[in-house]
Amino acid sequence: MEFFRRAAGHPAKLGILAGTFNPPTRAHFGLVRAAGTAIDEILFALPKVFPHKRYVGAGVETRLNMLNLAAEAAELPVPWSIASTERGLFIDIARECREPYGPHCRFLFLCGRDAADRIVTWDYGQPGAFREMLQEFELLVFPRQGVYKPPVEIRDRVHSLPLDSGFDAISSTKVRGRVAKGGHWEHLVPPAIEGLVRSTYK
Repeated sequence: MEFFRRAAGHPAKLGILAGTFNPPTRAHFGLVRAAGTAIDEILFALPKVFPHKRYVGAGVETRLNMLNLAAEAAELPVPWSIASTERGLFIDIARECREPYGPHCRFLFLCGRDAADRIVTWDYGQPGAFREMLQEFELLVFPRQGVYKPPVEIRDRVHSLPLDSGFDAISSTKVRGRVAKGGHWEHLVPPAIEGLVRSTYK
């Protein structure tokens, strides 16, 4: 794990928002604000390799820079860090976090309902693999075009938090598509990165 920015202190509960951030959107920061009472620090984690996507669009450094600019202006409810990770599965990110954050820190990955469905049902190569992974981290799941209902066997490691429905339709894909077509996209991203998004994806 390589830190772009590291918050001071030793959190007991680390929120981890892992994503492509291509580009960061208002929805990303909406999740962090909604999780503010459940975590002590947020880590924005940008994998160098994704399990289900190719690297297209902005490069790693540009994405990290956009995250930093947006987070600095966001007035987040908790301290925040930004790092790149070698791999993209939650279990890989959690294990990379263990050394810098210590053996007693709880890791809680933030995600929407749509992402939780994908993550929980992913083929990890053997039955029960994801349940075993959840011994090393937990999920904080927010409603996104529906409320997530976890399988019974993992309910103790999956926690639901409310989120403003106004974030449902916001995605990085939508931002890139609207920029490419000359549509209106500025309201989908934090104001601090509008100029960088325009120059990166035009």
